[in-house]
Amino acid sequence: MGLQGVQKMQIIEKRKIFYIISLILIIPGVISLFSQGLNLGIDYRGGSIINVRIEDKAQVNPADVREVLADVNLEKAEVQKSGNDFYIRTSELNQEQTNELMATLKDNFEKVEFLGAESVGATIGSELTRNALLSLLIAGILMLIYITYRFEWAYGVAAVLAILHNVLVVLGIFSLFQWEISSSFIAAVLTIIGYTINDTIIIFDRIRENIRMKRKESFELLLNKSVMQTLNRTINTVLTTILPLIALLMFGGATIKFFMLAMLIGFVVGAYTSIFISSPLLYEIKNKAA
Repeated sequence: MGLQGVQKMQIIEKRKIFYIISLILIIPGVISLFSQGLNLGIDYRGGSIINVRIEDKAQVNPADVREVLADVNLEKAEVQKSGNDFYIRTSELNQEQTNELMATLKDNFEKVEFLGAESVGATIGSELTRNALLSLLIAGILMLIYITYRFEWAYGVAAVLAILHNVLVVLGIFSLFQWEISSSFIAAVLTIIGYTINDTIIIFDRIRENIRMKRKESFELLLNKSVMQTLNRTINTVLTTILPLIALLMFGGATIKFFMLAMLIGFVVGAYTSIFISSPLLYEIKNKAA
């Protein structure tokens, strides 16, 4: 793309439009986070894990078990399968509720054997929450240090703000729709952070190269040019990533549904952030520091 095409793109000049779009994405979610919070799974709020073995002429899958659990108001339970063994993760059950659950399973399947039960206390849940937040904080600090070392502090701050933007969007959407947050959600968020930082670093690397080669051009024009030079790569990467995620979301079953949703939202928003937010933020920071 020639100089005219780069100038027409005007990402930096139109940055306020992109900031408004970001605020539209973030503000409702932040309000929801403060008003209704997150729908934490049993990993965080505590609950029960029931282990049963189910044998039937017809192959039994987790969806069949979840359908039966709806009869005892446990339709939100997570069900995982390993051979003929099923692990049912649900809100904390007393002995009477556990007996009712087992009776319902035995009424619907040929052979059901109780293998064990354990409880995840709220104390363990709060510890997991603390560790999850700590892991995100450490990841952010380490990336800030690394990018500052490789580039300079302005690049590091812009990259961390871009990551924060993505995390807030994902958390906000999960809060708005009250989708359940399980331990796998943290893995999804860390993956999103890794994807965002990788994409942002590629653009920043191109910016640095263009600054070295074309010192006479304005910083604004160099930023626009750098984004355009990496645009095809960014779009192709996100498209090839989200296609398998959509397939897994559609056919992967309920167990990984919210994990895939988090990844899908995070990768799409991550591509938007890399193109339209990270470079304008770098421009703002450099201008303020000048």
